[in-house]
Amino acid sequence: MTRQEFIAKFETLVEVDPGTLTGDSLLGQDIHWDSMAIVGFIAMVDENMGFTPAPKDIVKSKTVNDLISIVSLGIKG
Repeated sequence: MTRQEFIAKFETLVEVDPGTLTGDSLLGQDIHWDSMAIVGFIAMVDENMGFTPAPKDIVKSKTVNDLISIVSLGIKG
């Protein structure tokens, strides 16, 4: 999965218009980020990347780039 594919899937997950988010988009400010979104993120990564990200890493995340860094081993480009 490329970076752009990740962002597109994440936009669908958090129900924002396509092309809305960038790596600098803030979780909880630019994006509705609650426990359901976190569970959805975990499921999205598990389904698409084949591993379950650590909740402690997710909680520390402030931006989309932070989330991308969690799954960076599986993202190309």
